[in-house]
Amino acid sequence: MTHTLTTATRYAFVKAQWHADIVDRALDGFAEIIPMDQIDVIDVPGAFEMPLIARDLAQTGKYAAVICAAFVVDGGIYRHDFVASAVVDGLMRASMDSGVPVLSVSLTPHHYQETDHHNTIYREHFVTKGREAAGAALSIVKARATLA
Repeated sequence: MTHTLTTATRYAFVKAQWHADIVDRALDGFAEIIPMDQIDVIDVPGAFEMPLIARDLAQTGKYAAVICAAFVVDGGIYRHDFVASAVVDGLMRASMDSGVPVLSVSLTPHHYQETDHHNTIYREHFVTKGREAAGAALSIVKARATLA
């Protein structure tokens, strides 16, 4: 299903619940730029579930953009780079298939340890990435409006 350019002013923000204490900070940063009353928040179990939900949300035509946030770390059981690659590829496909911008705030650190020091660093980084995603979403919407 291909979506035409929308005049929607709503944004969908999808958050993976793995490391929610860190990932949720991206929404904090995003909401510093785009008011919460314009954001629908959807929680999913993990990063791998984001592309399907992002595609479904984009295809509704209700959103100017869909933003997806996740923290994919090496759990020792699977290769986190494989998961991260599959997720980002899926998000790009959701965007291309729907015609709605689907942005990723998905981080995959090479070395993460559940220490207060690392958690503080990544929480702060997710706030920054959330702000950047909001700026990117607004920029893309503005650029696409010139095409209409």
